[in-house]
Amino acid sequence: MKRILAIFLFLLYSQLSNAQLFGDQILNNQNFDEQRLSWGYFLGFNSYDFHFDYKDYDPSPVTGQDFRVESRTGFNVGLIGNLKLGSNLDLRLEPGVSFNTRGFQALKADASTFREVSSTYVHIPLLLKFSTDRLNNFKPFVVGGLSTSINLSSNENNPDGYSEGQFRMKTNTYYYEIGFGIDLYLYYFKLSPSLRGVFAINDELVQDEDPGNPFTGNVDKMTSRAIFLNFTFQ
Repeated sequence: MKRILAIFLFLLYSQLSNAQLFGDQILNNQNFDEQRLSWGYFLGFNSYDFHFDYKDYDPSPVTGQDFRVESRTGFNVGLIGNLKLGSNLDLRLEPGVSFNTRGFQALKADASTFREVSSTYVHIPLLLKFSTDRLNNFKPFVVGGLSTSINLSSNENNPDGYSEGQFRMKTNTYYYEIGFGIDLYLYYFKLSPSLRGVFAINDELVQDEDPGNPFTGNVDKMTSRAIFLNFTFQ
């Protein structure tokens, strides 16, 4: 997650430091925001993590938690549909696909509990975008809303359990999202880098029949958390 944040801040700083924010400038795509409907696509990166709520909280004396999660950088790609609701308000639909892998281990068990959780999500957010007035070729914005996803690698209905080396998650997940970014009006198109936090609402863990299972026995709820760094082209 720190790497994703560092990349975004570096790119934002380089754009702003090289730009003339004050004084007269040639305005690119002056009529772009007059469109009622606009389309585009995005490419980006993600970093997923897990959050756990426990039935009986008895953390490891070493790390202060029952599980160790290794977050890794994944990839996002998708489409954007934008409906203009007002001069500073837009409604956005951003269906896409996210690929990511997380390393996961129960600390109170042996090393055989390590699982590599690879997930492919069909992710569908519906978002409201609140923008400032345009300043030359820049326009900062905040964005937030709700989303749902289908985990194509969930293993929810896999007959093999955790003892056979599987890790099972629920297929459907619901989230709330919040973030910020900036519209950059370039000569031929609009580029919008944005950074967004994505937080699951429902429990994603499929409980095992064995109450002593190290992955599920003491877990009341498991949810995903993620950071998305997306670059939108319109």
